[in-house]
Amino acid sequence: MIWATDNPLSKKWPLYTRGNVGEVFPEVVLPFTWDLYGLEAERGWRDAYTRMGLVADGDFPPDEDMIILGVFGGYCYINASYVRILGVRAPGGQVEVIDKQFFGESDAPPYVERPGDKNLKATAKLGKLVFKLLGTKALPDLEDDKRRVAAWVGQFPGENAPDDDLLDYIVGFKPLFRHLFARHIENTFGVALVSGALSDLLVKIDGEDLLVSILGGIGDVESAAPSAAMWDLAHSSHHPDSDEWQAEFQKFLDKFGSRGPNEWDIAAEPWAHRPELALAAIDRMRNADASHDPLAQAERLASERAQAVAEARGKLNPVDRLMFDKALRATTVYSQGRERSKTTIIRAIQSARRAQRVLGARAGERGGAANPIDSCLLTTDEFKHYLTTPTDYLTTIAERRELHEKLSNKIPPFIIEGDIPDLDEWEDRGAAAESLAAGTEIQGIAGCPGIAEGKAVVVLDPADPRDLGPGDVLIAPITDPSWTPLFLAAEAVVVDVGATMSHAVIVSRELGIPCVVSATDATRTIPDGAKISVDGNTGKVTLIELP
Repeated sequence: MIWATDNPLSKKWPLYTRGNVGEVFPEVVLPFTWDLYGLEAERGWRDAYTRMGLVADGDFPPDEDMIILGVFGGYCYINASYVRILGVRAPGGQVEVIDKQFFGESDAPPYVERPGDKNLKATAKLGKLVFKLLGTKALPDLEDDKRRVAAWVGQFPGENAPDDDLLDYIVGFKPLFRHLFARHIENTFGVALVSGALSDLLVKIDGEDLLVSILGGIGDVESAAPSAAMWDLAHSSHHPDSDEWQAEFQKFLDKFGSRGPNEWDIAAEPWAHRPELALAAIDRMRNADASHDPLAQAERLASERAQAVAEARGKLNPVDRLMFDKALRATTVYSQGRERSKTTIIRAIQSARRAQRVLGARAGERGGAANPIDSCLLTTDEFKHYLTTPTDYLTTIAERRELHEKLSNKIPPFIIEGDIPDLDEWEDRGAAAESLAAGTEIQGIAGCPGIAEGKAVVVLDPADPRDLGPGDVLIAPITDPSWTPLFLAAEAVVVDVGATMSHAVIVSRELGIPCVVSATDATRTIPDGAKISVDGNTGKVTLIELP
């Protein structure tokens, strides 16, 4: 138990991974955040799995509150042991497919079947669920959730409200978060199930390579909307110093200000708090030519998608063709829904963040930490007492700030099985790695179709995109919403980690940028300035020439 948020590993389900969750919580998760809704995320996830029919008796030991999620050494992990069960219990499911969808390439040990993993009752329920999902044409519940969040945001007590009212507002977020997160999980695994059916049909016609194009440019993906809006700002007819442009930028912040780096953490500073991050991305887009325009790319992707769909349908028999049409429609709907449910959660978090900041600033005026964000180093219970006697917690905050810095300078193990390695065994960030030689290939996972060549620009912080621009290939460690606007400034994107359902893949497919994820250690082994080629169709990255 290294960090204040840490919990024991599950004894029954001992395999954990940073895959997928590393995009949601890329940094050390702060105590206030995890104490507020870490357990609610676990409960919401279990709610979703139960409604799906995945859960079997005995899956969750009563003495383990946290199983599906965990925090070790301050970093959030997903229980790969249990997520893999979807590949075991779903009709026709495969563990390897689940790994690729959610976790990407990793050194995770192969799945070994254990007593109780297979469950006929769960398989029957999941079979019925898949049949139901394939008939989905719309997700009206997501619009209800938007209205529910808008109502909750509207209940914000006001920045002049008493401490107790603001604190009650924050704590009152717990049941709403559980509800919203359960919906998000249902949409996420809905995508996995229906896209699995789509993949199975393509396998029948040896058309697996068509899948990337079929899922590109589906439209109405809310995670891609901020990048498209930034493009419009970068190519506005108004000068950036003009009142007109500033008014346009303010509209952007009003609409997308809750997005940004590490946006799931209460302590994060999204674009509304740090507009310079958005401005840096917009500046990098200004030199990109019209071929990078999201509208032009959308037209190209739609055309390629239509061709791929027509090719697949032409090879399928009439019965399979009908099933293909249903699976394609459902995959599109649930892919859009997954991103929409995420956006809804982020908007709600921003309102809780606003209340926390007001209280943190008040405590600072009473002798507490000068930076309101530092108060997120406390649990919610500690924070409640901190508001009354802030000086009593200055030592605790200082000690946790020091430990937070130490943990932040470590690379958490991507896979944990059974035991957490001692902190001294964790690799230091910035540790040197041997550069690749010319002609070397890295095999990652295909994210978005297309082939590009360019100069590798290794970017480790989205706030500092360096000179990224036309002719460059962005090499990034991981991507959350603060990274993806940089895609539009580059010819292609290569990411160290990620899977077919990662944020980088979803957004690149909407923006039409060739993308390869799960290119292990690309940021450390591809020399900055090297000439490389990226094949977003096959997932292959080739080092052509050293700088």
